[in-house]
Amino acid sequence: MQLDAPLKAGEVALVGAGPGDASLLTLAAAKLIGDCDVIVFDALVSDSVMAMADPKAEKIPAGKRGGRPSASQRDICEILVQIAQAGKRVVRLKGGDPFVFGRGGEEIRALSEAGVQFRVIPGITSGVAAPAMAGIPVTDRLVNGSLAFLTGHEATENSRMEWKALVRAFPVLIFYMAAKNLPQIAKRLVEAGLGAATPVAVIFSATLADETYSEGTLAEAVNGEINAKSPSIVIIGDVVSERVEWRKNR
Repeated sequence: MQLDAPLKAGEVALVGAGPGDASLLTLAAAKLIGDCDVIVFDALVSDSVMAMADPKAEKIPAGKRGGRPSASQRDICEILVQIAQAGKRVVRLKGGDPFVFGRGGEEIRALSEAGVQFRVIPGITSGVAAPAMAGIPVTDRLVNGSLAFLTGHEATENSRMEWKALVRAFPVLIFYMAAKNLPQIAKRLVEAGLGAATPVAVIFSATLADETYSEGTLAEAVNGEINAKSPSIVIIGDVVSERVEWRKNR
């Protein structure tokens, strides 16, 4: 199957929009965004990516932001099925990669159950792109042989995470959607045995004009002393100390 082939009537493409900068889109993503009838897009899709859409395409927001009114996942799935069954060529545009904390699996299951033809166009996930743009290697031969990608929503008392096991197994932890819960996450990690002096980096709005970078220690994160606002990627581990800032002088 040619991934960038024109969509057929009634077909849905689940497309990863990458971390934000439109130049980081895949070729297939760029082509399909510019040639479809309807785009159903998330809140984290940047304006520069949306600017690549055909001006005549219908644009339906389906963003999900914590604490704000938004469409339920069930509603989004139903919308995709209904539009496709009406014969439209649909791009479902999701920030980063659709299958990394993007609920892409739920959407392709809904499309499959409804008999809707679909394809998946992976995107660069922010958990890799944000550290790279900041000059932080998520893996470094001298630091780690493994890493974990985690959701920041799991810091409550009902967390499904085995915090002690995480600390033992993974020298580098990368949290998505962690800005709001960073003090609680840091507290759990310290309680699980991770050193309070462990470096922490927070990258807000990676690759976009308003990108910011904050750095500190786990102890400072516990005390709320590291600036963290959504949407941010949080990197915890000694790879943060290996940072080489490569964009400053360009």
